[in-house]
Amino acid sequence: MLFSEDIRKTCALCEYAVPIDEDTVLCRKKGPMGAEDTCRKFKYDALKRTPSRPAGLREFTEEDFRL
Repeated sequence: MLFSEDIRKTCALCEYAVPIDEDTVLCRKKGPMGAEDTCRKFKYDALKRTPSRPAGLREFTEEDFRL
């Protein structure tokens, strides 16, 4: 879910954060922070989230379509 309540609040997903490297982000409100940290200014940005891969398509055979 894109706007699910189950999403963890981390600086890597915050609207105010800009990634510096894999482990560090630059927050407009707090300065350099760890990507897994969070603060009270957190505001979720859905475009920063990497969605999980969708389930693969099932392979069908001719027997699946026989009556």
